[in-house]
Amino acid sequence: MGTSEQDLETTDPLPRKSDKDLAQRVGDALSQRGWTLATAESCTGGGMAALVTEIPGCSQWFDRAWVTYSNHSKVTLLGVPEELIEAFGAVSEPVVCAMVEGALKLSRADIVVAVSGVAGPGGGTAHKPVGTVCLAWGERQGGIRTDTFWFPGDRHAIRTAAITQGLLGVWEWVCKPALA
Repeated sequence: MGTSEQDLETTDPLPRKSDKDLAQRVGDALSQRGWTLATAESCTGGGMAALVTEIPGCSQWFDRAWVTYSNHSKVTLLGVPEELIEAFGAVSEPVVCAMVEGALKLSRADIVVAVSGVAGPGGGTAHKPVGTVCLAWGERQGGIRTDTFWFPGDRHAIRTAAITQGLLGVWEWVCKPALA
């Protein structure tokens, strides 16, 4: 069952017409705070970065992105400890947390979102079925939040949902003082 535009407007914490609209709202919120964003992406393959760079003027609030699809790239580019990957797997909250920590160390971004997941169609297990996505958000001033989601659908739907949830989490984090 699909979600209509009306359903989004009544159930979504950030009503919008499209993911590009979400990216624009994230950019507006970041600009208002004077913050910049970086992304560290695995299963989305740079999709979040691609979406935010569609927004004119994003250079004011988007710092950089890493696409760390392989475990090796997570270790060598973001400094994720191999032991974490061995102990918990690449699709885990400890690994996306380490991805955020590495991206914060290597960038000037004020906030980072990291994602790793099983987009399918293969690769799922009983404990981490296709559709499992781990996300983490962290702020330079301190604090990291992680969450694990299960998104239904095919590879495209799972990746799109992960991008949306990642950006929605950024928006919620940046706007949290205003929402309190």
